[in-house]
Amino acid sequence: MMRTHLCGTLRTEHIGQAVTLAGWVNRRREHGEHLAFVDLRDYSGIVQCVVDNTVDVRSEYVVTVTGTVAARPEGTVNEGLPTGQVEIVDATVEVISRAEPPLFPLDERADDVDELVRLRHRYLDLRRPRMQRNLRIRSQVNTAVRAAMVRQGFVEVETPMLMPTTPEGAREFVVPSRQRPGTFYALPQSPQLYKQLLMVGGLDRYFQIARCLRDEDLRADRQYEFMQLDLEMSFVDVDDVLDAAEQSVLDAAEAVTGVRPPAVPRINWRQAMDTYGTDKPDLRFGMELVELTDIFAQTGFKAFATAGCIKGIKAPGAAPDWGRNKLDGLTDHAKSLGAKGLVWLKVAADGSFESPVAKFLSAEESRALSERLEAKPEDLLLLVADEWATACEVLGDLRNTLGRPPVAEGPYRYLWVVDFPLFVGVDEATGKLKTGHHPFCHPHTEDLPKLESDPLSVRAWAYDLVLNGWELGSGSIRIHDPALQQRVFSLLGVDEAEAQARFGFFLNPFRYGAPPHGGFAYGLDRLVAILAGEENIREVIAFPKPQSGGDPMTGAPLPIEDRQLNELGLRLLPPAT
Repeated sequence: MMRTHLCGTLRTEHIGQAVTLAGWVNRRREHGEHLAFVDLRDYSGIVQCVVDNTVDVRSEYVVTVTGTVAARPEGTVNEGLPTGQVEIVDATVEVISRAEPPLFPLDERADDVDELVRLRHRYLDLRRPRMQRNLRIRSQVNTAVRAAMVRQGFVEVETPMLMPTTPEGAREFVVPSRQRPGTFYALPQSPQLYKQLLMVGGLDRYFQIARCLRDEDLRADRQYEFMQLDLEMSFVDVDDVLDAAEQSVLDAAEAVTGVRPPAVPRINWRQAMDTYGTDKPDLRFGMELVELTDIFAQTGFKAFATAGCIKGIKAPGAAPDWGRNKLDGLTDHAKSLGAKGLVWLKVAADGSFESPVAKFLSAEESRALSERLEAKPEDLLLLVADEWATACEVLGDLRNTLGRPPVAEGPYRYLWVVDFPLFVGVDEATGKLKTGHHPFCHPHTEDLPKLESDPLSVRAWAYDLVLNGWELGSGSIRIHDPALQQRVFSLLGVDEAEAQARFGFFLNPFRYGAPPHGGFAYGLDRLVAILAGEENIREVIAFPKPQSGGDPMTGAPLPIEDRQLNELGLRLLPPAT
């Protein structure tokens, strides 16, 4: 070994020991005529080394340092460093690799550097303590998740990366076949089909830390490539799947934070929408949606009189921060989300309302509204009168806008959202029903009699895991009965012939005896980002893509040679004009 110890591990108990360290020069400082201080850094931390002033080392040189651990002189202890009570004396330095000056500071100051510069030189960015910490948190999460699944009797299986296209899902990355020109594979959006076939194959409990790919626009919580914990189980109900997935999530959180979160609460989808206006609520703050429809049942205010649903939220103490211009902007935002309008009311010192609509409300309506929302002076009240879904969704968005804390602010609030709708409406273009999750979700058994007569009221055995307002993942109990599967397909406008043509390779195995089964998958990138206190999953991925989708470090995607195109039987269209 080139070193005997790691830089960040040296403490007072090592005083007097001869050590050899290896790492990067973090900083060099002159110390009198004959000596210099060299702060040596590796992934574990920094330690101060006292070297001969003639030693020619500069920032980011790769060196080894051999010397003796000694106590720092009185008055020079650095309480801000874990190694701040010791230093390396009588040190000799060997330069292993010289370095040009880094293109940006390799400390917290790099947070202000343009992200494209950091990603173009990601190998430098990764040296920063922040990135080192994030990737090691990621490793802790992966290790804990894998151990949790093995402990519960799951078998790790790798599923194919080259699979048939499934165009009814998310947009795919396709791979041309050289041996069969004109045909294409797709890279997996998820291992969904294969993991269900593993259940037909009798594996009973499967898991995989799976790489998935989707050719969709990038954003803070989405990359082309992402990793997920993927699992499937046979002979189970919803509780069994949720319990198994929950164990892995809580184990991962405990591994990183040292504290095990409590059992994850559950609410159904309707409750989530009614209370928080979203199916991925952030429970770290209040501002819950309040039902107000009954208060205005006999109102003379026209905007409320014709509304199917009236809901409101209260932003405590926010009124002074929201002037008329900002409120007009908030109203425009509500309209952009589909609302007909937004009613705002500021609560004055005497409890009365300051609002353009206050004069249209009766004294009894004002009193009941104030009481229902528990209004206090300087509170800001926001009301939406519309269809139930629109009122919920708009206020849910405004709730996040006004109240949601940054990701880095605790605590961690996990939540299961269960009983999603099997169908979420009718496609205006085709007139066909649209599925909530996917067409293989099992309907609630007690809702099966309504499947054809009232399909939009049918609930699915489908569930999502939410953490601090981020959807970590989703899953469901699957349909294992071919006859029930065809009933669902028929409601989606897919007859038996089309179902066979599109899904035959997946459905035919079910004719040979499929067990009841269900599964779940959650995004490891998102979980790690929240545990690391990062707003963007790019900060917990070693080599991510920026929002443009191109790789600033390698230049990908890049053209390929004509020879390769010929081998694949491909021709490029001329650029669009």
